[in-house]
Amino acid sequence: MNIKNRFFVFNFFIALYAWSSLCVAQNYPNRTTKIIVPFVAGGPTDVQARWAAQQLNMVLGQTYIVENRVGGGGVPGVESVVKSPADGYTLLAGNPGPLTVAPGVKANMPYQTSKDLAPIMLIARTASCLSVHPSVPANNVKEFVAYVNANPGKVNYGSPGVGTVGHLSIELFATQAGIKINHIPYKGAAQFQNDLIAGHIQLAQIQLANCIPLLKQGKIKTIGLTADKRNALAPEIPTIAEQGLPGFQSYNWNGLLAPAGTPSAIIDKLHSVLSKQLASKENQQLFISQGFEPSNFTPEEFANFILLETEKWAKIAKQADIKE
Repeated sequence: MNIKNRFFVFNFFIALYAWSSLCVAQNYPNRTTKIIVPFVAGGPTDVQARWAAQQLNMVLGQTYIVENRVGGGGVPGVESVVKSPADGYTLLAGNPGPLTVAPGVKANMPYQTSKDLAPIMLIARTASCLSVHPSVPANNVKEFVAYVNANPGKVNYGSPGVGTVGHLSIELFATQAGIKINHIPYKGAAQFQNDLIAGHIQLAQIQLANCIPLLKQGKIKTIGLTADKRNALAPEIPTIAEQGLPGFQSYNWNGLLAPAGTPSAIIDKLHSVLSKQLASKENQQLFISQGFEPSNFTPEEFANFILLETEKWAKIAKQADIKE
């Protein structure tokens, strides 16, 4: 076969692939799609997955159902999606725990996030308040660092557990601030929040929507926001970064992903629907009122975000010798 004929055959197969991919997208969906949430019902990941299912049901005219597969810090639920057919009918509601934190903490992970999953859309992210008990004589980062240095070995912080975002985020803060504080792991946010309010621990990271009412009630104080900019819900709270720790940021986020190999036309179709729905004034206000920043990331931007977050948390886990 001469070069001209080879070039023709190559272009033919490229066109055939593009045509078949377009046909797949045009016929999708034609049956029920499952969105796997690897956590209990009622949390932010579950709530935003149900929002996504509702939007897709409404626009695409097929059934999207949410299925909760709980346990193992979310890893088994993610694994079940990774092992599912890459046809768009099994999707994952993801968050940082099993996707960007666990790979740097857990040994023998059953998947590689960046290789085994295809990002569709980062739906929204939320910052947290680094919060202290009212008895702690600190209202900002500088004063808290001075307090820790004046009480070596006596300052404790709580998190939802070893290797969670709440754990690694405070380790990142401590590393950048040059301080040592003791980690007390809990089984969930409600437990460490109660202990912070009671004064059994001195510091914890509380998501913005939960932090604001506690601040108004005087049950806690905050020394700064983990976002890269101030939030309209509480513009008086300065970021950690603007208080002498440039580059510091930590977010909890929720997004939709599919098994790697899912046709790009299906990925693009799902992203197009959700991004248009999220851009509406009603949905923007819904997320913002809950303390979340709606996202407009493309699938490629979401993939890059996941990669950078994975590298960041792996570095912190190694520096702090955090292992599971």
